[in-house]
Amino acid sequence: MDELLPFEKFKRENIIKREGETDSSVGCTPKKRPIPQLIDMGAVNIDKPKGPTSHQVSDFVQRILGIEKAGHSGTLDPAVTGVLPIALGRGTRIVQALLPAGKEYVAVMHLHKEVPEEQLRKVCKSFVGEIEQLPPIKSSVKRQLRIRNVYYLNIYEIDGQDVLFKTGTQAGTYIRKLIHDIGKKLGCGAHMAELRRTKAGPFSEGTLVTLQDLADAFHYWKDEGKEDALRKHLQPVENGIAHLPKIWVFDQTVSALCHGIDLKVPGISKFTSPMQKGEMVALLTLKGELVALGTTKMDAKELAKAEKGVAATTDKVFMLPEVYASKRVKPASII
Repeated sequence: MDELLPFEKFKRENIIKREGETDSSVGCTPKKRPIPQLIDMGAVNIDKPKGPTSHQVSDFVQRILGIEKAGHSGTLDPAVTGVLPIALGRGTRIVQALLPAGKEYVAVMHLHKEVPEEQLRKVCKSFVGEIEQLPPIKSSVKRQLRIRNVYYLNIYEIDGQDVLFKTGTQAGTYIRKLIHDIGKKLGCGAHMAELRRTKAGPFSEGTLVTLQDLADAFHYWKDEGKEDALRKHLQPVENGIAHLPKIWVFDQTVSALCHGIDLKVPGISKFTSPMQKGEMVALLTLKGELVALGTTKMDAKELAKAEKGVAATTDKVFMLPEVYASKRVKPASII
């Protein structure tokens, strides 16, 4: 069964524009960051329990780690469990990249009366692709009809009037409403009995951690100096941009980007293809560190040929300017 979100099917090729080397005396490979840096600019993939809101879970993480900021990427209802990535400290702005990413859910749909299996499967299959959906009355968005994409919807088990299925959807798709609409089309009615999120963009169940395990791991690190458990749970913020196109820049370019200067072609070492004009892009050091999120001003073909001009705007800066400050050069040489 096809159970891949669009970005998981999408294979990008790295195109080298100019070879470059990175100085080991500045910056740090994301996986080797010290724990305090991971807490300040990282993410943790929380297994959200039933009961608290997504905002409350984010607040719990803040208090466990003793930080001032944390942000979740996409609200889950209190009764819903599963994948809830929480961005930490300066990394909270990564949620901008995660919010539009595809999501995956496992759900139990309760039919209001039994229907023939063949009819059930046929109707469920008809909801794969573009669908029209009116957000529920209790929602955080304006209640108007909108188009959403259902990438797959696979039935796993049918037990009388209960149907277990997995679905991958475009961000902003309401599963409760999807189930209601399936029931309406079946002519019997249906409601959501259980729901669990299994993917949110590049975050999946394979890296989940409970709030209790996070608290225990933080205790072992803070009070006993044992960092293995906490390091296992804390992810570099770069894990949150796995689904985005990327541009890697020379060390000498980094400091200018940190000051908000747009990225010009001479500062680029390599980039991914395909890449479309006007899409969100991750700007990285040659060590793979996230410098900023930007918006592409050229597509991959244009960028491959270009010798000058703006390749991407610099929209959200993550890296502190002083990290690569010793590598600064005259702006004219990189823009």
